[in-house]
Amino acid sequence: MSGSGSGLTRTHRAAIAAVVLALLFAGAAAVSSAVGRGDAGAPPAPSTDSPDAGFARDMSVHHQQAVEMSFIVRDRTDDEDVRRLAYDIANTQANQRGMMLGWLDLWGLPAMEAGSEPMAWMADADGHGGQDDRSGGQSDHPAGDGPLMPGMATKKQLEGLRAASGRDAEIRFLRLMIAHHEGGVAMAEACVGQCAVEPQRKLAQGMVDAQRSEVELMTDLLRKRGAEVAAP
Repeated sequence: MSGSGSGLTRTHRAAIAAVVLALLFAGAAAVSSAVGRGDAGAPPAPSTDSPDAGFARDMSVHHQQAVEMSFIVRDRTDDEDVRRLAYDIANTQANQRGMMLGWLDLWGLPAMEAGSEPMAWMADADGHGGQDDRSGGQSDHPAGDGPLMPGMATKKQLEGLRAASGRDAEIRFLRLMIAHHEGGVAMAEACVGQCAVEPQRKLAQGMVDAQRSEVELMTDLLRKRGAEVAAP
């Protein structure tokens, strides 16, 4: 990779690192707020059907797949830029997932709600909740494999990533993760607009900023490989 390309990568990584630090501080504030909910004058914990609880549950599932894909590609390529990006995504999203599951526990709410549809907490301008069509047109999700959330890879796509190696694995990962991040940004933006817990809204906004920055980086990495941002 050329020196100019490496410099661009370092710039992106510095920006992402700054956002990650902000997320960690926001997460600490959120936990402190949740712990203190029993104090006089403290706001009540969110209800189980609230946007706060729904976002924490759904984004935890969403993040888990990003961690899984990141570990897959680290074993399928020797490219240091992609491996480093995969490590950053896995580390950041695993930590955020732990925070969100911790909030649910502190709020006395289950990590999974039986009978609840993914994204039911989200409402569009017309008041309709549930999933939208921003999943990248991933209609090959096999029956019985569970409903998709925005941007999530299908079982078939994950199998394709596991079977790939080298440049092919890198391109598959970057395309899948761009779609995944775009879906995550849509979810986080919904929380910014709907969640009641202020530290959680701040964390969601931090996710929007960080994942948009990573999408720019991944788009650049695709171009360096002669590939376009296309459906995974």
